[in-house]
Amino acid sequence: MPTRNPQQANCGSPDHGLHRRRFLEGLGGTAGALATMSWGGLFSAPALAEEVKRQQKHCILLWLCGGPSQFETWDPKPGRPSSGPFKSIPTTIPGVHFSELLPKCASIADQLSIVRSMKTAQSEHFLGIDLLVRGGKQRPPFTRPALGSVLGQQLGQLDSPIPNFILLEPCPRGNEFESFKKGNWAGWLGAEYAPVRYGGEFKIPDVERLASISGADHEEREALRKFFSRKFENETKSEAAQSYNAVYERVKGLMSCAHLFDLDRLPQADRERYGPGTFGQHALLARSLVEEGAPFVMVANGMPWDTHVFNHEIYQMVVPDLDNIVFQLTKDLADRGLLEKTLVVVMGEFGRTPWINQARGRDHYPNAWSLAMAGCGLKGGTVVGATDADGVDVIDRVVDEKNLFATIFSALGIDPHAEYDLPGLPTFHHVEENAEPLHEILA
Repeated sequence: MPTRNPQQANCGSPDHGLHRRRFLEGLGGTAGALATMSWGGLFSAPALAEEVKRQQKHCILLWLCGGPSQFETWDPKPGRPSSGPFKSIPTTIPGVHFSELLPKCASIADQLSIVRSMKTAQSEHFLGIDLLVRGGKQRPPFTRPALGSVLGQQLGQLDSPIPNFILLEPCPRGNEFESFKKGNWAGWLGAEYAPVRYGGEFKIPDVERLASISGADHEEREALRKFFSRKFENETKSEAAQSYNAVYERVKGLMSCAHLFDLDRLPQADRERYGPGTFGQHALLARSLVEEGAPFVMVANGMPWDTHVFNHEIYQMVVPDLDNIVFQLTKDLADRGLLEKTLVVVMGEFGRTPWINQARGRDHYPNAWSLAMAGCGLKGGTVVGATDADGVDVIDRVVDEKNLFATIFSALGIDPHAEYDLPGLPTFHHVEENAEPLHEILA
């Protein structure tokens, strides 16, 4: 029986790195240059706009909030005391088995990259989420931006009305993820790269122009507001004013794309394939938003994976749902020619214990856990690392959050070791300590 540990309860282009603010500064700020970069300017040329869209990379993060069990998903231990009641089944990767709760994923395992040797340092939800969403420890008083904010900056297009970072969620109350979502996602990148939240009580409000205001009047008012706001921002060098202006720019973009968040516009047959639950419907919406040009979409599903009680009973419901969602999303992206330029990541903040507690549940366990990825040129049919017979510890190829983020950035064509442009501040990199990506799954 496993012994309880008392301490544990380049598929991209360099053009993608272009930053809107730096580009505008490089133009010299002249009226003619700014006019060229307006919403109807340079990138409104159909051929260029289509080429930019064709080359753009995307990322969809399916966030399994609460910490999913590796034993009932990607790293089963059949016949061992840690295994639980579920069997394992063969996959399309010779010699590799998944939990029997994942038959559809087993049938497309040759398109998936599985990491079975994650080993991280935080066993509490809030700290674990912070670590795995940001890819590194905080260095107070500086706030490291979340993955979605960084990828929104690096992959977002200059004139796209689609938000750079979209967070789709059921918005559950009273849990650690809700506390995290209220925090500072964008860090030093600023409000321009904070997420647009949608789902639950979060809608896309105030995006329809009043009938009493003509289109021309609306544009003139906006131009006047922008003039005075920019003047104030430039004179005061105010970060608050900069964030304020970023919010207005976001609303202007949302006015033209709010309809893209309407699930009712998607085919009923697609909605039925993804299942009736919010997680599945939001995964379908993520696919649609990526088709429309969204750089990064994070789909969170509350806390159903935090199974301190009745682990096996709960997993009989949530794992088959995940199985179908990953299968449908991967298939749809491939059918639409999007999988080669869209990275799909399936993970939570840690795994679950190899032992079953007195409430028939599994507790938090960051020592040895699993995740899955697909798309964006990753080598499908690859399994990285291994745990021991009972899944107590990693015995081959330890992978931490820095290695994971280096892999994500590399797959998306972003230099994982590049420095952030932060004049006057300490040096920060996309990934610290020169952590290496998982070269064995990179194309």
